[in-house]
Amino acid sequence: MPVNQPRRAGTKLRSMSDPYNFVKSLHLIFVVTWFAGLFYMPRLFIYHIESRDKPQPDAGVLAGQFRIMERRLWNIITWPSAILCTLTAIWLLVLMPEWLQQAWMLIKIGFVVLLWVYHLAMHRMFLKFQREDYTYTSHFMRIWNEGATMILFAVVFLAILKTTFDWVYGLVGMIGLAALIMIGIRVYKRVREREEGRP
Repeated sequence: MPVNQPRRAGTKLRSMSDPYNFVKSLHLIFVVTWFAGLFYMPRLFIYHIESRDKPQPDAGVLAGQFRIMERRLWNIITWPSAILCTLTAIWLLVLMPEWLQQAWMLIKIGFVVLLWVYHLAMHRMFLKFQREDYTYTSHFMRIWNEGATMILFAVVFLAILKTTFDWVYGLVGMIGLAALIMIGIRVYKRVREREEGRP
């Protein structure tokens, strides 16, 4: 039996004409850009909040610059990516309708709904920062920033492991990840306070 048997021409043509891999590639690209926006926006919010501690006129200049950066990131990258990511996900489900009968996909859709709730909540924050009408602290925003991280871990593991995913270990892993993130935030806060000379 030959080791390197050439593919038949018909098989190659069918694989190239199959839209699944093309749509999946687009979907993954928009997942990356959507999460990039969700990860970086809270960082801009943190810098925006901390700019209030600067003396005038620096505080006003920085606030104006952060509003521009937030607006461009949110409207040019994050919102379009969220919409295109969702549309390509629906397209994949049209191509693979049997996924809707599998538990892992239904749970993944639940996390995507949660991600949209997170996105819309951040949109409300964005509008408040644009009006300079916010009361958030930088510490709160650092904790908020990890919401997208938790959802990303859940969605990726579900998408890759599918039916082989052990729910007990998965739940324990998510709780452990959340605990590590919270510890990291607390340690970072204490280090910053020590560097700034606060008790």
